[in-house]
Amino acid sequence: MSTSSPGERTVYLVGTTGHPNYGDEVIAATWLKYLARHEPTATVWLDCPNPGPSEVLLGDLHPNVRFTDTFWRLCWHASSSEPWQVAAFVRRAVRDPGLAPRWVAGIELARRADVMHVIGGGYVNGIWPHHIGLLAAVVASGEYSGARLAMTGQGLTPVAAEGLPLLRELAHRFDVVDVRDGPSHEALSGVPGVTAVGDDLFFDTDTQRHEHQDVPEVMVCVQSDLLTVSAASLAGHVLHTLRDWGVPPARVGFVEGIPRVDREVFALVEHELPGARFYPFSEITKRGLPVDPGQRWLSTRFHMHLVAAAAGASGAAVVIDTNYYTNKHMSLVERGSGWSLTTDLGTPSQPTGGFDPSTLRKLRTSKSSLAQRIY
Repeated sequence: MSTSSPGERTVYLVGTTGHPNYGDEVIAATWLKYLARHEPTATVWLDCPNPGPSEVLLGDLHPNVRFTDTFWRLCWHASSSEPWQVAAFVRRAVRDPGLAPRWVAGIELARRADVMHVIGGGYVNGIWPHHIGLLAAVVASGEYSGARLAMTGQGLTPVAAEGLPLLRELAHRFDVVDVRDGPSHEALSGVPGVTAVGDDLFFDTDTQRHEHQDVPEVMVCVQSDLLTVSAASLAGHVLHTLRDWGVPPARVGFVEGIPRVDREVFALVEHELPGARFYPFSEITKRGLPVDPGQRWLSTRFHMHLVAAAAGASGAAVVIDTNYYTNKHMSLVERGSGWSLTTDLGTPSQPTGGFDPSTLRKLRTSKSSLAQRIY
């Protein structure tokens, strides 16, 4: 059986890898590479919803990384998705593993961790209200081991109905609490020491750059999930914008952040764009994003906005909802991405901006300081 040896330092990460989703995978990769440099002899566990695919995607980034789904299973096993009910069940199960007998070994392992770290992303919020059980599991496990508890780069809004007091109470139990946007910081008002350093990927934007040659002049990433607009309206906006920019189709590339989900809009427009290049998720995970400082980008995806703007590319972020993605994109604009925000799909987007290198250095330094506080 795969368990840590007595006396061996154990780092227990919680993330949402393996779906797969570009942003989730590169955030986890960033922390695993950091731990490979600073904690090479530790056993690192990544608790995630899809440990098999995560092993394939991330398993070579730390010499002692292993994958499990214990905390996620506990959240799914609760009889309700209501946050208070999930949190109560998870905490009981960690204290009395017999309530969840299939995951006793995993619970006992988590209760021996030295550091427990909920890595960044926007997965603990009201869109997936049962995920608050992940924080409850960390808190309950830390009560046994005395582990240092941390959460970083968290996007916590929209908060589940009636879940705000619970969220704040759980956050009070963490040693390090960091969020990535203003609304999340406001949600944790009153929790001592909360920082808003930004998304965890600011820790390492350079290694996300491409290994491609002859990258397209214009790049597009348009999703079909979590929309409050139709995929057809997005397709129309893409064509309208590309024509307004006067770019030949053969100089346009489409990139896939989530397999299949980010190909649906491309499938609607590809016949109107002969010669346009499609970069599947499998390619960008192997070779990085095809991004260049001179490019123009059109993206609904948050982490494409972050990485492209960090490379110096100008762009426009297309707003697809009223709070979740709007908050995410605004967190980058407020930190200096310079990109425009498109809220009216009836008018073409206008690309602007790109991060200044000095701004990126400050953001990276802030994340490095945060890592030192944790580890």
